Amino acid sequence: MFTVIVLYIIYVCIVIFAVISLSICDKRYIKNHGVNVPMGFEKTEEVTVDPNNGKRFRVYYNPNTGERFYHEEHIDG
Repeated sequence: MFTVIVLYIIYVCIVIFAVISLSICDKRYIKNHGVNVPMGFEKTEEVTVDPNNGKRFRVYYNPNTGERFYHEEHIDG
């Protein structure tokens, strides 16, 4: 019985650690990329739509660092 309790506590600790790690490390939706695309970034064909507000973002890629930059696209029409 003691082993089951210890394994349960370890499992709960791992789940809590995973949730905290993802909320701290995953900056995809928190990162404010600003208005101007920084130097060294290349335009890609990838476009993503934010499901919360419907805004379109063009993805720019820096081949030197591997970093991605999301620039809001305004559709005139």
